[in-house]
Amino acid sequence: MSLLRVEKMTHFFGGLRAVHNYNLEIGPGQVQGLIGPNGAGKTTIFNLITGIYNPGEGRIFLEDNKLNGLSPHEIAAMGIGPYVSKHASVAAYDRP
Repeated sequence: MSLLRVEKMTHFFGGLRAVHNYNLEIGPGQVQGLIGPNGAGKTTIFNLITGIYNPGEGRIFLEDNKLNGLSPHEIAAMGIGPYVSKHASVAAYDRP
Protein backbone atom coordinates (compact mmCIF):
# COMPACT_ATOMS: atom_id res chain seq x y z
CA MET A 1 0.00 0.00 0.00
CA SER A 2 1.25 3.48 -0.87
CA LEU A 3 1.51 6.18 1.75
CA LEU A 4 1.66 8.93 -0.89
CA ARG A 5 0.72 8.41 -4.55
CA VAL A 6 0.61 10.91 -7.42
CA GLU A 7 -0.84 9.81 -10.76
CA LYS A 8 -0.31 11.66 -14.05
CA MET A 9 -0.26 15.12 -12.48
CA THR A 10 -0.04 18.09 -14.85
CA HIS A 11 -0.20 21.80 -14.03
CA PHE A 12 -0.12 24.96 -16.13
CA PHE A 13 0.49 28.58 -15.23
CA GLY A 14 -1.36 30.33 -18.03
CA GLY A 15 0.14 28.83 -21.20
CA LEU A 16 3.28 27.56 -19.45
CA ARG A 17 3.31 23.86 -18.59
CA ALA A 18 5.11 23.67 -15.24
CA VAL A 19 4.55 19.96 -14.49
CA HIS A 20 3.67 17.27 -17.03
CA ASN A 21 2.45 13.72 -16.38
CA TYR A 22 4.26 13.47 -12.99
CA ASN A 23 3.97 10.16 -11.13
CA LEU A 24 5.19 9.30 -7.63
CA GLU A 25 4.66 6.42 -5.24
CA ILE A 26 6.10 6.37 -1.72
CA GLY A 27 5.50 3.47 0.62
CA PRO A 28 5.63 3.46 4.41
CA GLY A 29 9.20 3.94 5.66
CA GLN A 30 10.54 5.09 2.28
CA VAL A 31 12.43 8.32 1.73
CA GLN A 32 12.63 9.87 -1.74
CA GLY A 33 14.19 13.02 -3.08
CA LEU A 34 13.24 15.37 -5.89
CA ILE A 35 16.08 17.10 -7.68
CA GLY A 36 16.36 19.20 -10.81
CA PRO A 37 17.54 22.53 -12.15
CA ASN A 38 15.93 25.87 -11.40
CA GLY A 39 12.56 26.13 -13.10
CA ALA A 40 12.08 22.36 -13.39
CA GLY A 41 8.84 22.37 -11.33
CA LYS A 42 10.07 21.02 -7.98
CA THR A 43 8.39 23.69 -5.84
CA THR A 44 5.25 23.47 -7.95
CA ILE A 45 5.07 19.72 -7.24
CA PHE A 46 5.35 20.38 -3.48
CA ASN A 47 2.66 23.07 -3.73
CA LEU A 48 0.37 20.71 -5.65
CA ILE A 49 0.78 17.90 -3.12
CA THR A 50 0.14 20.20 -0.14
CA GLY A 51 -2.93 21.87 -1.71
CA ILE A 52 -1.48 25.31 -2.40
CA TYR A 53 -2.34 24.68 -6.08
CA ASN A 54 -4.87 22.27 -7.57
CA PRO A 55 -3.55 20.15 -10.43
CA GLY A 56 -5.12 20.71 -13.83
CA GLU A 57 -4.91 16.96 -14.42
CA GLY A 58 -4.06 13.91 -12.37
CA ARG A 59 -4.78 12.62 -8.89
CA ILE A 60 -3.02 12.78 -5.52
CA PHE A 61 -3.64 10.29 -2.71
CA LEU A 62 -2.53 10.04 0.90
CA GLU A 63 -3.09 6.36 1.65
CA ASP A 64 -6.45 5.88 -0.12
CA ASN A 65 -7.71 9.41 0.52
CA LYS A 66 -7.88 11.66 -2.54
CA LEU A 67 -6.29 15.07 -1.85
CA ASN A 68 -7.43 16.87 -5.01
CA GLY A 69 -9.69 19.79 -4.18
CA LEU A 70 -8.90 19.83 -0.45
CA SER A 71 -7.56 23.00 1.15
CA PRO A 72 -4.02 23.12 2.56
CA HIS A 73 -5.34 23.01 6.15
CA GLU A 74 -7.48 19.94 5.37
CA ILE A 75 -4.46 18.19 3.86
CA ALA A 76 -2.31 19.19 6.86
CA ALA A 77 -4.94 17.75 9.22
CA MET A 78 -4.61 14.45 7.32
CA GLY A 79 -0.91 14.39 8.17
CA ILE A 80 0.93 15.91 5.21
CA GLY A 81 2.42 19.37 4.91
CA PRO A 82 5.50 21.39 4.12
CA TYR A 83 8.55 21.08 6.31
CA VAL A 84 10.50 24.31 6.13
CA SER A 85 14.25 23.94 6.27
CA LYS A 86 17.24 25.02 4.22
CA HIS A 87 15.89 22.80 1.44
CA ALA A 88 12.20 22.49 0.56
CA SER A 89 10.58 19.23 1.56
CA VAL A 90 7.22 17.62 2.19
CA ALA A 91 6.72 15.28 5.11
CA ALA A 92 3.95 12.84 5.89
CA TYR A 93 3.48 12.38 9.60
CA ASP A 94 1.91 9.54 11.55
CA ARG A 95 -1.47 10.61 12.86
CA PRO A 96 -2.43 9.85 16.48
